[in-house]
Amino acid sequence: MSANTDPRIVMTLDAGGTSFRFSAMRANKPVTRTVTLPSNGDHLEKCLANIVEGFTQIKKQCPKPPVAISFAFPGPADYPAGIIGDLGNLPGFRGGVALGPMLEQKFRIPVFINNDGELFVYGEAIAGFLPHVNGLLKKAGSPKRYKNLFGVTLGTGFGGGLTRNGELFAGDNSNASQIWLMRNKLDPQMNAEEGASIRAVRRVYAQKAGIAFDQAPDPRGIEEVALGKVPGNRAAAVEAYRRLGEVVGDAMGNALTLIDGLGVIGGGLSKGWPLFLPTVVEELNSAYTAPNGNKFRRLPSAAFNLEDGAQMQKFLKGETREIAVPGGKRKIKYDPLQRIGVGISRLGTSEAVAIGAYAFALQKLDLKK
Repeated sequence: MSANTDPRIVMTLDAGGTSFRFSAMRANKPVTRTVTLPSNGDHLEKCLANIVEGFTQIKKQCPKPPVAISFAFPGPADYPAGIIGDLGNLPGFRGGVALGPMLEQKFRIPVFINNDGELFVYGEAIAGFLPHVNGLLKKAGSPKRYKNLFGVTLGTGFGGGLTRNGELFAGDNSNASQIWLMRNKLDPQMNAEEGASIRAVRRVYAQKAGIAFDQAPDPRGIEEVALGKVPGNRAAAVEAYRRLGEVVGDAMGNALTLIDGLGVIGGGLSKGWPLFLPTVVEELNSAYTAPNGNKFRRLPSAAFNLEDGAQMQKFLKGETREIAVPGGKRKIKYDPLQRIGVGISRLGTSEAVAIGAYAFALQKLDLKK
């Protein structure tokens, strides 16, 4: 049964550093009002009490009993066991907190916890970017279809996730897709997150504009300066987003080299995609130089900006032609254009995470049958 029509209800949580937002999903749609409570992240007992209270309030709103709880929570964690480790933005969690087992004991239903980047990509693979692109390929008459999706979220941090053939890939230590720990191309002594986050955009703008970091606007304001909508140092704003694109493109390139699939970008900074996505794709299509001076592609496949109309059309069309099968008259279709595409979330980050959490719970429940 498709998650779009499944009648089962799953309670979910959007866990932020300052607040927790609780809801419940059925058939990929919310069936309750959202309940928001403070996270109290520096006080474990208060934090856990609010998590229980939030789900208790949501359960009372559900039109029928929920079958599971499924949500994203920061790591490090042993997600399959439901144990949360030492968190940076929720410092009350120290030494290993058995959050999943606690909630299972309280609500008497299965509990599934994952990383938000992973659930974002899972949601986009199920009901967002991946089916959107495959639908366009089908409409265009192309035989090409994609099964693998890698995605990143750009915001306070730099998160990632991977689905392969419809399955979420989590790794053996709940540490797959930790793209924030890739090397920063522009500052190799640093990790990629320091060039691919809100603070990175503000830092570059401040440096180029000759102002203090705390005087730099938020990324939305910098975006408006870059687009000429408000006064400011436009050259600094454009460069801040260009550098973001170069770091993101390099990190995604390293991941896509191994994955060979589509790429999707979400998170708050993704709203500024016109300013950085062309640079991301330019980086993906860049070349290495061999010792003899010869150039060769950093990715085997050509990368296309799927938010650009002309590039999208070329991506959809491909280079399909007929070739003869040796030793007979039979002909078959062949498309020699190896290609991947990168675009922006079709669901929005929060909705994608919620859908990913919902679908993951249903999949796990079905496997237990």
